[in-house]
Amino acid sequence: MAVRGAMKYSLGPMLYYWPKETLEDFYQQAAKSSADVIYLGEAVCSKRRATKVGDWLEMAKSLAASGKQVVLSTLALVQASSELSELKRYVDNGDFLLEASDLGVVNLCAERKLPFVAGHALNCYNAVTLRRLLKEGMVRWCMPVELSRDWLVNLLNQCDELGIRNQFEVEVLSYGHLPLAYSARCFTARSEDRPKDECETCCIKYPNGRDVLSQENQQVFVLNGIQTMSGYVYNLGNELTSMQGLVDIVRLSPLGTETFAMLDAFRANENGGAPLALAAHSDCNGYWKRLAGLELQA
Repeated sequence: MAVRGAMKYSLGPMLYYWPKETLEDFYQQAAKSSADVIYLGEAVCSKRRATKVGDWLEMAKSLAASGKQVVLSTLALVQASSELSELKRYVDNGDFLLEASDLGVVNLCAERKLPFVAGHALNCYNAVTLRRLLKEGMVRWCMPVELSRDWLVNLLNQCDELGIRNQFEVEVLSYGHLPLAYSARCFTARSEDRPKDECETCCIKYPNGRDVLSQENQQVFVLNGIQTMSGYVYNLGNELTSMQGLVDIVRLSPLGTETFAMLDAFRANENGGAPLALAAHSDCNGYWKRLAGLELQA
């Protein structure tokens, strides 16, 4: 049963493809960061094999030893039986909570009676769906990225009516490029005129994804493998007071080691006393405000 208390802060999984050594260095620094919860694991593409399942599990153990709650994130789009076999290794790890971003992982956890986090890619929009996921073992729900505070308030009121409000934690992705869409096609490979089967994991050349500009030179999207992400960085660092009583965990999606400083800035502004300086045409908060996603409203 979830208990409302002080908000916690989490680092979401690294969504970009980095060399193994760079990734290990990042998580060594994450162990010393102010994050309460750390998600890790390959969540985008199974062809990104520089860091293998065993490597992720070793990093998870090291992070847990440093006092962090560790959650293993899994693929948002499971397309092959080989990927399902690898997912079973995550599910059967024996130590760590799983983040399910595909219903296949929900089923695997439910079969084993294992608790799981319902990731934002599951697209849960109402209390009836959350009640169903609770029966399957959900202990935490990360809200879909395009939903607003108003939607969250309404949904949690529905949960109160169903008597399930305090049976799960609520997490909101509050910083980073937002994953807006997933496809069986690889957009990064296509941008280099490569077929997906011969991509040569070219996404490793773009450590923060590949920018997509409009004809007016506005950054509208970021390509990251099978993900299309927001061009602007979503930043709810000045909205933390509006999360009080609604949100248990504030998630930051890592862009690089500078995310640790952003995490500290979020914490410093939890009560509104140290507002973040945000810039139009690079930062946005529209979805939370029930506006167009790329809008930035004070």
